Amino acid sequence: MSGEALSPEQIAALVEAAKNGELQDEEPAAAQRRSPRLRTVNFARPTKFTSDQERRLGRALESFCRTASTRLSAELRVPIELEVISSTQLTWSTAQSQLPANSVCAVIDATPIDTRLLMSAEMPFVLCALEALLGASPDHKPKDRRLTEIDWALARRLFATMLGQLSLIWKDAADVELSLSSLEGSTENAQVAPFSEPTLALTVEARIARTSSTLALLVPYCAIAPVAAAFSQRDGAGLAVEDEAAAEALDGALRGVEITMRAEVAERRLSVDEVLALRPGDVLTLDGQVAAGVTLYADQVPVHRARPGRSGSKRAVQVVGPVEEQR
Repeated sequence: MSGEALSPEQIAALVEAAKNGELQDEEPAAAQRRSPRLRTVNFARPTKFTSDQERRLGRALESFCRTASTRLSAELRVPIELEVISSTQLTWSTAQSQLPANSVCAVIDATPIDTRLLMSAEMPFVLCALEALLGASPDHKPKDRRLTEIDWALARRLFATMLGQLSLIWKDAADVELSLSSLEGSTENAQVAPFSEPTLALTVEARIARTSSTLALLVPYCAIAPVAAAFSQRDGAGLAVEDEAAAEALDGALRGVEITMRAEVAERRLSVDEVLALRPGDVLTLDGQVAAGVTLYADQVPVHRARPGRSGSKRAVQVVGPVEEQR
């Protein structure tokens, strides 16, 4: 209708139809397009770590809790319990911001891959451990205070002890050794990864006497990237080669063991009276058949059937076949 001139009556009719909502497009409506599917992505919750990696790192920390509890309890002479309570993937900045403000942070060097991790401990845990290390009995929550130079030296020893246990587990899992690089009194000073780096935050509850605190291990993905394959194997996978090598070594060792081989013609059961009544020249009828030959034993285990004979001036047997094939 755009190319035609409209009369005043037609224009008035169109205006009236528009007011009443009755105006229709003369051209067919274009086919409606489906709106694109949108997926909400929370960049504060990355999924860089696979479920296998998260599981194996979590189990490694559980092993650390068992061994470190024993070591610290013996060294500090007070009962200490460590337990993994959570595992979450976050960005580095988010994971770091969620650490308690009153935490002592240990920067950890991983060698030989030259990466860094972070372990933090709440101040009550550190103060309780220091008091126990100096011979006090931490029966109550210690009063919050600033650490002195002596406290920092003792805290360094405390973290070195814990990292020694964690390093043993990482050495087994990925051939990586962990060592203490530095201690920081605030979380802001402990920057070991870019702000957006995907990070696995593992939280441990530490109980000393009646005081409960938390430890945290922050593992940026870049810290395990060089050895990610070691943490990517499913439980039991990747051990076939090691198991096969161990089996071969065991088999080789067993093959060098000397055992007694004996040839048994047959057997017959006699009473004690019959045995005592035997005299030179007596003939015993054995239960075995002549055609069966003799049986070769490795200690007490029958292994082969054989035919008796001689080799030069010595008695000998010729192996016929395994015992099972003759049955």
